[in-house]
Amino acid sequence: MVEEFRKLSTCNISDALDKLKLAGVVPGILPVWSGCPAIAGPAVTVKLSKAGTVAIHLGLLQAIEIARPGDVIVIDNRGDALMNSWGGLVANIAKDRKVAGTVIDGATRDVDTLKELGYPVFARGIVPMTARGRVALEAINVPIQCGTARVEPRDIVVADGNGVAVVAGERAQEVLRTAKIFEQIENNILEAVKKGMSPLEAHERYRYEKMVSE
Repeated sequence: MVEEFRKLSTCNISDALDKLKLAGVVPGILPVWSGCPAIAGPAVTVKLSKAGTVAIHLGLLQAIEIARPGDVIVIDNRGDALMNSWGGLVANIAKDRKVAGTVIDGATRDVDTLKELGYPVFARGIVPMTARGRVALEAINVPIQCGTARVEPRDIVVADGNGVAVVAGERAQEVLRTAKIFEQIENNILEAVKKGMSPLEAHERYRYEKMVSE
């Protein structure tokens, strides 16, 4: 099922979530390097807090240790776009462990290294300073907040150039099915217009607005 989510954009998933009256869209968390590929996978969650006794790097390494190949590490750093919570060292290790990528409700650093590695990171900001002495680990694999979305461990997380979408595990099949319908409607409209049908007629025939609103 995750492979099928990888083929969809967060826009189609957002439309599906709207249709099903579900939360989960997180705007404003974007790829931090040019050409960064989209990712999708089950969440391994990390909750951070202001500086305390537990070092952030220990927590990130613990999260990477329990991650399965294809998982996405999702970090709740309270939306602080000026406070680092990821970097090149942990990205190297995560890539070796075949982690799909990292989504941060906060900031990252070492962007040039991330790009050289080809390791996907999506964040609210980019900063040069270390997290040491500034940010601490609070918990791993617990429910967290990522922007406007609640993320449970193993929820499906999709991130691309538009933002982030979080799909609760128990609704994943329903969301996937609905998102595919939206994708197909868009493809049908485009194909009809390319064949000479007027855009308005194509919209009416394939009932895009009706699908969105009903």
